[in-house]
Amino acid sequence: MPVQMPEVSKDLWKWLAFGSGVGIEIGAEALEIVAARVRPSRIDVLGRLTIPSWPTRPAAEWGAEYSRFIKSVGLGHLSATVLLPRREVIVRQIPLPGVAAKDIEGAIRFQIDSLHPYGEEDVVWGYSRVAYGSVLVGIVRRGVIERYRTLFSEAGILVSSFTFSAAAVHAAIRLNGHDGAQGFVALGRTATGGVEVYGESQARPVFSAEFQVPPERAAVLALAELRLPPDTVPVKLEEVLPKPSHNPIENDLSRNALPYATALAGACPFLAPSANVLPPEHRQSSSRAILIPTLILLTVLLGVAGSMWFWSNYADRQYLARLNAEIARIEPIAARAGTVDRQIGKTRAQTELLDRFRTQTRHDLDALQDLTMRLEPPVWTNAIDLNPDSVRITGEAPATATLIRILDASPLFENTGFDWTNKAPNAEGEMFQIHTTREKGK
Repeated sequence: MPVQMPEVSKDLWKWLAFGSGVGIEIGAEALEIVAARVRPSRIDVLGRLTIPSWPTRPAAEWGAEYSRFIKSVGLGHLSATVLLPRREVIVRQIPLPGVAAKDIEGAIRFQIDSLHPYGEEDVVWGYSRVAYGSVLVGIVRRGVIERYRTLFSEAGILVSSFTFSAAAVHAAIRLNGHDGAQGFVALGRTATGGVEVYGESQARPVFSAEFQVPPERAAVLALAELRLPPDTVPVKLEEVLPKPSHNPIENDLSRNALPYATALAGACPFLAPSANVLPPEHRQSSSRAILIPTLILLTVLLGVAGSMWFWSNYADRQYLARLNAEIARIEPIAARAGTVDRQIGKTRAQTELLDRFRTQTRHDLDALQDLTMRLEPPVWTNAIDLNPDSVRITGEAPATATLIRILDASPLFENTGFDWTNKAPNAEGEMFQIHTTREKGK
């Protein structure tokens, strides 16, 4: 049966988070069980139970132990979400960009035989949608599912879902409103002492693995798989999961967070769906009557949210109408003010232009006076080309070699040089043309 992530506004997300779940992790030597209750304002872990040596004990015996536990926490009516051993599940990620939700199951079914190594052996599978148009597919041999289903049936345990660790953790962290936009790597400890690794990135929407290596080495391997920068700092797995408001001391999330994540995935399957490999005909749902108070509350909340939305739209329209009326009243005044501002700006520009002309004239006269004082007879000039930033002087002098030094000694001129010099026609002096730079502002 397809499992789809609902399109829920993040503003309403927390108000829709109602439910309770029982998560069972199948271990080689023990069953790890967590019961949790999810509400908009908090998450409570109602209890934790470890059933040791379950493979060698009669199913009725450990089933009775389980029954006493869930009745003690008030969840006797619930069916459980069971986390299969990692070794029993083949997990594949398939990119299906652009495939409509209604066509995803058919697209997976078309290629399912190429996704597992079991050949002609009958398999069952389930999927959940993840980020970037991909799906997370879990594939299990039908014989494995039948064996576990039979065991739990003999134990008297109702089961609604068989899932796997990647799907359970992916679903659980969505209760935080997490959208996977930021890549991360999270590390935890398994009940057997291994390193549980979970991560997400744009290159790989979901990565989940168990390593029997030091945590530092596991983090390096995960970062390489996720194509994340090597300096990415790993976080603890319990830090990316929703933080419980109440958590019994025996439920140590730092050692094994998977049963807790499985319980959360089972508590709110409509908000945080996880892949379910249990065939639909064998799924045992909880009593529908228990959902009536939640449905009533949900209806009330949706009604309140709808009323708030309609009132907000009405208030916005009224405010916009008043704002437009005020704009229409003030707009002519603003237009007149704009005309006055433009006239003032034009007048200011004209005044500044006149000031520049007046200042330039004074500077030019100062320059001519300085030249007259420095180029004393018998030096004479027949042309002085005076520009705002330079002067070009043409004339005659008995000796031109000293003219550059004379002009550079002035505070008004610098960088003096000859354009040309020639002998005077009467052979009693030299004709010259000199250029010099006026110092800025003088």
